[in-house]
Amino acid sequence: MAVHLPEAGQPAQSANARPTFARRLVAEALGTALLLATVVGSGIMGERLAGGNVAIALLANTLATGAGLVALILTLGPISGAHFNPAVTLADAALGGLRWRDVPGYVLAQVAGAFGGVAVAHGMFGEAVFTASRHARAGGAQFLSEFVATFGLLAVIWGVARRRSTAVPFAVAAYIMAAYWFTASTSFANPAVTLGRSASDTFAGIRPADVPGFVAAQLLGAAAATLLFRWLVPALPERAPDLVVPHPEQTEEAS
Repeated sequence: MAVHLPEAGQPAQSANARPTFARRLVAEALGTALLLATVVGSGIMGERLAGGNVAIALLANTLATGAGLVALILTLGPISGAHFNPAVTLADAALGGLRWRDVPGYVLAQVAGAFGGVAVAHGMFGEAVFTASRHARAGGAQFLSEFVATFGLLAVIWGVARRRSTAVPFAVAAYIMAAYWFTASTSFANPAVTLGRSASDTFAGIRPADVPGFVAAQLLGAAAATLLFRWLVPALPERAPDLVVPHPEQTEEAS
């Protein structure tokens, strides 16, 4: 990209201008990578330290994930919106908060970041870079859980963003932490996370064969929540540009 410097007498571009598309993609990839490193790494650590107590391992996984989500959304939200999730990206685009032409880039960055985060987590704990998971997560109860988990995630985002957008990072983390325990699937609620975790034969893994059902349920849940809140709150598209956190109006460098 070519950067155009302001002419003499013209003000420089505002420091609050929205970052360029390339910077937003890097932020999405980085955030998703760190999220997966947190999820998978804490799962490995929790399982190793829990001495066979699955509840303790899940609690450790839950706390680390919730804390990581708050930190990552607050850190990278002002750059890219901190989606880290194709379901969130698609919902945002559906209400006009993100241009449809930007969606493929966001999704590819998120998926690439997810696999990168898994590789890093495995490296930190001496595991193979990628290993197909053997952790079965199949059946109607699992798929219903993912529908509910993702429906609730988008409901929280849309419901909180319209009134107290600065609270979204904390609301999202709180909901995901709760959903770890009230859903049978432990709340993946994210197609990129699901794909990444299929390459980890650890506590957080999911069999590749179970991924399509999870992703379908997640997308349906996100669509249902977005449609419902679009009806409940007719002015909701006005808040779409601030998903997940408020950020300045978009300005791009010239290509």
